[in-house]
Amino acid sequence: MTTALATTVTAGLVASTALPPDRHPAAVYVASLTSPNSRKGMRAALDTAAKTMSGGAMKAAELDWAVVRFQHVAALRAALLDRLAPATVNAVLAAVRGTAKAAWSLGYIDADTLAKIKDGARSVKNERLPAGRSLGQGELRAMFDVCRADASAAGRRDAAVLAVLYGAGLRCAELCGLQRADFDRETGRLVVRAGKGRKERVAHATNGSATALCAWLDVRGDDDGALFVAVNKGGRLEFRQLATATVWAMVQRRASEAGVRDVSPHDFRRTFITHLLDANADLVTVQRMAGHKKLETTARYDRRDEAAQRRASELLHVPV
Repeated sequence: MTTALATTVTAGLVASTALPPDRHPAAVYVASLTSPNSRKGMRAALDTAAKTMSGGAMKAAELDWAVVRFQHVAALRAALLDRLAPATVNAVLAAVRGTAKAAWSLGYIDADTLAKIKDGARSVKNERLPAGRSLGQGELRAMFDVCRADASAAGRRDAAVLAVLYGAGLRCAELCGLQRADFDRETGRLVVRAGKGRKERVAHATNGSATALCAWLDVRGDDDGALFVAVNKGGRLEFRQLATATVWAMVQRRASEAGVRDVSPHDFRRTFITHLLDANADLVTVQRMAGHKKLETTARYDRRDEAAQRRASELLHVPV
């Protein structure tokens, strides 16, 4: 950060007095978030903002957010763009906007000041390629084949996990949070209770997904508890909920066995959305199935343009 910019960022900023959590704008904003992961992420984002605006002198809990003004957040935005990716910058700016709104709600700033802060902390355009990818049918088939070739309990469980990640489009944490009572064998109905923002929704396991889940239940049984449980090296079931890290490791292992590269659990969700849209499913319906609050979020998961460009490029003949 240049000296001039550093002066602009820190000008007028002071440490807060010892405010209780219910009167501190940053604490009030973080507490308003419903997801533990969101609270953790935004707390870190606010620390980044506070440290940048105070020249490294203060964290979010120490900064007096009541004196933050347009010039501070505008300079913060410029400083962050010099060293962080646009998505990270936008997360920090979103946290600043949320804290400013909390400061307004607490009576520390007026509506005009809030509007100016929001303008100074407006999001930046992110023109980078979207994260992750969509899997091809051949890659999906190869991963299910290696699970099917594994006659152990882990083979059946892993096939069912992949079937739910792809066939129902669940997030990794949502899958880990499923309970036995959340799946209806007769209808294939899945109740997702650990959704983002604590929102519940209904998903459906049909066709191969239902077959894979029922095959797993033939091994697991119908006892209460987590739908997907650990399987030890001896092949015995341990009735404890899978951790997201365990699902990540399983996906990586099965992908390696299948010769599939660069795949994560969330790529199955991207593939779920892309394949539904490619099959002409209604965008609003897909949005609801994915549990997205905004259509724009669902659209960002769509990888059809990339596939269309690849098919178009194949029309060219390169005379090598």
